[in-house]
Amino acid sequence: MMLRERMLPCQSREAVVTVISYHNGIMDGYLQHPRLKGREKLQSLSQLVLLLDSLLDLEDCLNNPLPLVRPDCQGIESIAVFHIQILFREHYTWQGRLIWKNENQEIVFHSAMELIQLLDELLAQ
Repeated sequence: MMLRERMLPCQSREAVVTVISYHNGIMDGYLQHPRLKGREKLQSLSQLVLLLDSLLDLEDCLNNPLPLVRPDCQGIESIAVFHIQILFREHYTWQGRLIWKNENQEIVFHSAMELIQLLDELLAQ
């Protein structure tokens, strides 16, 4: 079977990450996703990836797409806001887009590890 046939595309896989502070991989922030009620507190990049992975496990997006998230950051002073769109996923092979709202940049990533590296580079600036 070809890899493309085993990858699961989904248009509703978008999460919003609001970063309040970041230092040496330690992040203070929030994750918003259509499957979450409100915001989920984040304290590290690894926690972000593990939470996103568990949320993706719940999706049956081909039959029931979820709406996009509207960021709810009222009253929160943040250093960065990212939209993470996971377009294809097989295990920890994620392919998608990281949209940095503050800088109006869009970056393509090819794995969960690359996503972590991108976030770390952008936040360490």
